[in-house]
Amino acid sequence: MRLVGAGLQQRSASGAVLRLGVLGAGCAGDCTAYSCQVMAPMQTAEAERTGERIRLSRSAVVKYALQLADAEGVEALTIRRLATELGVTPMALYWHFRNKDELIAGVTNRIWAEIRSDVDPAAAWSDQLRGLLESLVEVLRAHPSASKMLLGADKLGPSSLQVTEAALQVLRSAGFSPTQASEVARSALWTGMMLAMSEPGFDPGVAQTDRAELLRRKQIELASLPPQKYPRLVEAAVPMTSCTDDPAFHYQFGVDLFIAGVQAMTPLRRVSPTDSRAGS
Repeated sequence: MRLVGAGLQQRSASGAVLRLGVLGAGCAGDCTAYSCQVMAPMQTAEAERTGERIRLSRSAVVKYALQLADAEGVEALTIRRLATELGVTPMALYWHFRNKDELIAGVTNRIWAEIRSDVDPAAAWSDQLRGLLESLVEVLRAHPSASKMLLGADKLGPSSLQVTEAALQVLRSAGFSPTQASEVARSALWTGMMLAMSEPGFDPGVAQTDRAELLRRKQIELASLPPQKYPRLVEAAVPMTSCTDDPAFHYQFGVDLFIAGVQAMTPLRRVSPTDSRAGS
């Protein structure tokens, strides 16, 4: 798999791939002496026709790292592997990220940045919260590696802080205490990841064809159970092992369920022990 798309390289008049030595003077922004190495030539006719180049900025590294993680799983994402896919030396990437942990942190921050944190101030708080959760789910569905990335994150980046701040503001405006708002915000994140990871057949490390076969076997296993002992499992064999016909239902139902639960809690205004001590 080559991550560099068509239109992301530069060739000289003789057809040779241009290297750093002749490009350094043209670097701009976060494109550096190491990072301006030009990508290896693409084996496509389109790449040969366009003959453009890519400057390996920090944001470009993160972009292609996320593509690799989505395609082959987080385990496949290493500095050396990414450098190989991009056709550069590992030093081109180490200039931006000292190690894999820093690279993962950069990718995680990009994932958070894709979540829309701007809420409509005129909308009801429940609609604002729904919008945040639906955006989270949308991003997690778009990136198979995202849930695992967020689960493994041990540092809060600027993007995650922005999204979390927006969620807490919505919940505080609804009357939840700081402790309650924190619990709901954490639950919202876990709900989004749960929905993405519980979609039947979800497994970033399994090819689509293998995934379909796995679901087929699970469906047969459930449908073959003794109906006298497991009547509900037998009748639910199909919906429990496949949402390919209407995957949107899986996510919409989960979001509706979560929002309804949060709405049901608002009239209670339960004061936690932590909040009681803080107010005394």
